[in-house]
Amino acid sequence: AVVSTQSGHYGRGACRQSLQDMIGTIDLTKLALSEAEKNIVKTDVDALINFSHILTNVNDGKAVDELELSLLQATEGSKKKESDVSTTALSKVYQLTGFSDPIYAEAYINVNQYDIVLDVLVVNQTPDTLQNLTLELATLGDLKLVDKPSPITLAGNDFCNTKAQVKVASTETGIIFGNIVYDVSGVSGDKSCVVLNDIHIDIMDYIVPASCTDTEFRKMWAEFEWENKVSVQSNITDMNQYLDHILTSTNMRCLTPKQALDGDCGFLAANLYAKSVFGEDALANISIEQLSDSGALSGHIRIRAKSQGMALSLGDKITHSQKKEAGA
Repeated sequence: AVVSTQSGHYGRGACRQSLQDMIGTIDLTKLALSEAEKNIVKTDVDALINFSHILTNVNDGKAVDELELSLLQATEGSKKKESDVSTTALSKVYQLTGFSDPIYAEAYINVNQYDIVLDVLVVNQTPDTLQNLTLELATLGDLKLVDKPSPITLAGNDFCNTKAQVKVASTETGIIFGNIVYDVSGVSGDKSCVVLNDIHIDIMDYIVPASCTDTEFRKMWAEFEWENKVSVQSNITDMNQYLDHILTSTNMRCLTPKQALDGDCGFLAANLYAKSVFGEDALANISIEQLSDSGALSGHIRIRAKSQGMALSLGDKITHSQKKEAGA
């Protein structure tokens, strides 16, 4: 009876301590979220709205608000930061044709939340004058071509820039493809054509970390009908390090408290959540274990979303990040 009483006191004490730790973790999470909300810059009621379509064009053909540009230069100056190439504008440049093609083309992708602007550089690598040179684009997925580039005439060994705008409707993986057609001056016959490489739109530009309660997570998990299951295949042997790798690759937030992930028991389970700029919810559950014989990680990542495109896109992103990490 004495042993039973002592066990009961110990069990109640452990449960009480676990409850206090859980409540403390929830309070810390709410405090962190409230501090993050305070740092959000809110727009005043009388703030001006800039419309990119009606801004005046400057020398390089880009739509720029001259007043805003002047204020930016006055306040920030011309500071240059050393950064990785993957985080600079060079990571948004896509080569569309080969160097041996008569026309060389590359595109700079400028993502502006709900629309994408393609700034395409076209270089005539022949001595002939090219007439009626037209950039013909088409889209696959929830992308819509807003305006088509006008035909241009390009002198021999000359170059020019042309723009195209694409509207984005959801976070489904989109593909932009097309070709360049033109006539050679003084030569009769059919139009010449150069096929362009495909441009795959990165859905990470539209997904941001978000938070929700456990009740809301379980409710959405039961309601969402589309699920994508991805197997864990990685050279990473530390489970917390693998979790951080997935969070970085998918822009998702871990809802499982850090205290619950501490320790080394050989298993890890965590819930992840993110939201798109279009209001779409994305849920994920990581369940992995560390094999005792080889030390490798084994398990699955289950992704659930209301739309099929969201679930498939996130799954493809995780698979691509695992292959990239394995090849590094």
